[in-house]
Amino acid sequence: MNKNRFFILIALICLFAFVPMGNWAQENDTEEEGEIALPRQFREIVLGMSLDDLKSVLLEDSLFNFRGDRDVSFIPVREESLVETTGSTFIRRAFFQLRDGTLFIMAFTLHTGLVDHYSVFTQLVSKYGPPTSLNPQEAVWETEETLIAIERPLTVKYIDKRVFDDIINESTLIQSRRVHQRQEFLDEF
Repeated sequence: MNKNRFFILIALICLFAFVPMGNWAQENDTEEEGEIALPRQFREIVLGMSLDDLKSVLLEDSLFNFRGDRDVSFIPVREESLVETTGSTFIRRAFFQLRDGTLFIMAFTLHTGLVDHYSVFTQLVSKYGPPTSLNPQEAVWETEETLIAIERPLTVKYIDKRVFDDIINESTLIQSRRVHQRQEFLDEF
């Protein structure tokens, strides 16, 4: 048995052995089309909020050591902003990425001395059911609008899937254009 299959098998055994199954059926019955709504919010931080609103929330939240504008960077190539700050207890570092002035990714690197991967994983499974995708590096829950991932060693990400997919599509288009331009250049010889 290869190493990846072994880890997946162990994760599934733990999942089914330690997480109550009754909650999944109840939650799935409450959502239309069998899809559980994933949160787009952590505490008072909401995907889609503006940079000014994000800064205000971070200044008020004692879980973050936000220092104001010096924790904000602007990425001019993509019209994006990045807010990076430290946390005070359970969160070691937090990253917030904005595009066109709205938050589309929030990522929290957790302090593994205070909270462990298994506890976060089982909490999300109990609330949202089994992950859409599971491998030794990450567990992913996904709907049309939102993606939540737990990555190793211990980072939790909330992603606005529509904005993220738009960025991926733009990147693919740019790459395709470059390949075409390169070939046109080579044809000149």
